[in-house]
Amino acid sequence: MKRADVEEFFRRLSESDPEPTSELNYKNPYTLLVAVVLSAQATDVGVNKATRDLFEQVDTPEAMVALGEERLKEHIKTIGLFNSKAKNVIGLSEMLLRDHGGDVPADREALEKLPGVGRKTANVVLNVAFGEPTIAVDTHIFRVGNRTGLAKGKTPDAVEAKLLKVVPAHYRLHAHHWLILHGRYVCKARKPNCPVCIVSDLCGFKDKTTH
Repeated sequence: MKRADVEEFFRRLSESDPEPTSELNYKNPYTLLVAVVLSAQATDVGVNKATRDLFEQVDTPEAMVALGEERLKEHIKTIGLFNSKAKNVIGLSEMLLRDHGGDVPADREALEKLPGVGRKTANVVLNVAFGEPTIAVDTHIFRVGNRTGLAKGKTPDAVEAKLLKVVPAHYRLHAHHWLILHGRYVCKARKPNCPVCIVSDLCGFKDKTTH
């Protein structure tokens, strides 16, 4: 995709949704971190359902450690991989208390040392909680990047590196959300909804749908 087309691509997404936000419900950086860890291989809707009551009772690492792994499992048992996720959430809560005074660090390296936190999760937390212009590549962004020709790559890291290179600086803060929402609701996995797509004419996908 040419530079002018990339600029126009994001200009249109920006115009249609000037202030995009995460669809995960959270109250503070800590609950955001927990929600993102829980969202691996799960839907935001499913995570929000599971955390609705949980976050009413628990919104700090101290409260989570006090709740304990078994009671946490009861809250999140509707989410896939809930056993390992419960263990990670308790583990990262203990580490936040021990190493960071209970605060979520605004630092990639420190975040990635926490149990259950990889590059994608760290990127989401840095972007949403701390306003850093990171781009967390999930399945939606990976698909949109490759399908449109915006950022082709064989791995999420390759797509992320390409996006950070091509996305204009003034659009980078919200690029993550625009691309996720576009992939979730328009450029869907099985059948992209090309007729309603506002960037269809800029997209390099050859097999565009007509209805």
